[in-house]
Amino acid sequence: MTVNQILSKKGKEVYSVLPTITVYEALVSMSEKNIGAILVVEDDLLKGILSERDYARKIALKDKSSKETLVHEIMAENVITVKPTDNLDYCMELMYTKKIRHLPVLENDTIIGIISIGDVVKSIIDMQKDTIQYLDSYISGSKL
Repeated sequence: MTVNQILSKKGKEVYSVLPTITVYEALVSMSEKNIGAILVVEDDLLKGILSERDYARKIALKDKSSKETLVHEIMAENVITVKPTDNLDYCMELMYTKKIRHLPVLENDTIIGIISIGDVVKSIIDMQKDTIQYLDSYISGSKL
């Protein structure tokens, strides 16, 4: 299964904020959309990503103010991305080795989606269910 197949099921909607807004404003946006990370985009270019983990480690634990700190001050700048043609094994490896939970999907430097660890795990579980159902039908001699 490829990243594009995940996006075709979950949708390609991408939420983003500007790097010049406050972390508090970004958190409000994330809360409203019920997401754990948001892309930081300026002039249609991916500048970074801001996650709940960034907030916890760079604001809350350092006793900073989210209403005074700007997104660009705490966002992750070297964003790891994937292409729509990349497979799930590659995505899982990236997420595991880089200790990240979100992968923006770029095609020709254009953001076309984002996948999370939850999306990848769900897709793997769905593929395993299909395999089990197929094998069960094969063993029992039923038609698919």
